[in-house]
Amino acid sequence: MSKPLTNTTLRSASIRLAADDPYLRIVWERHGTPPLWDREPGFATLLRMILEQQVSLASAKACFEKLERHVGEVKPEHLLTLTDSELKTIGFSRQKTAYARHLSEAVLEKRIDLDGLHALPDREVKAELIKLKGIGEWTSDIYLLMALLRPDVMPKGDIALHAAWHQLSGEPRPGSDEFLVIAERWKPFRSVAARILWHYYLCEREKATLERRSAKK
Repeated sequence: MSKPLTNTTLRSASIRLAADDPYLRIVWERHGTPPLWDREPGFATLLRMILEQQVSLASAKACFEKLERHVGEVKPEHLLTLTDSELKTIGFSRQKTAYARHLSEAVLEKRIDLDGLHALPDREVKAELIKLKGIGEWTSDIYLLMALLRPDVMPKGDIALHAAWHQLSGEPRPGSDEFLVIAERWKPFRSVAARILWHYYLCEREKATLERRSAKK
């Protein structure tokens, strides 16, 4: 099993990918090494990733922080003290309330061992996570990539990655399965390629925002 990424290995792998791929080289030369974007493994991180499904990161962050203000440390036993109405007030949809309760109960009843996932290969981690209600391929991939820092994961169905590749390459925007085929070229560092593409997407979006603001002055 591959060692988790660190800032050092992220940089060296980024240099290697930039040397081999002309599109990733553009990002490297323009924006440098991407952030590691690491997260603490465990319940709180997985819950926050559920909140991030199909909404903006800012919206999910606000919801998570409001939850923290209600319960303090985000633990399964603390979440289960809240009623559905309280969770709705915090910002949980009915569906995400069900997912959060299911995850909390699964952890407390030891139907999943989040602490033990680090010892499993990528495929087995995904198989364990996908057993949980509300955890699909994207969420399990993101957990592998950001919480467990696995070096060779390409999140399936990540729209920002598809958009970044479209902008960089000029090729038609790929679908989920098509992009996984494209990503084969970046093995064994697909997680690094994903970070490079996210870095490009976010930097270019920020640049466009600044240009719009400047044009209004």
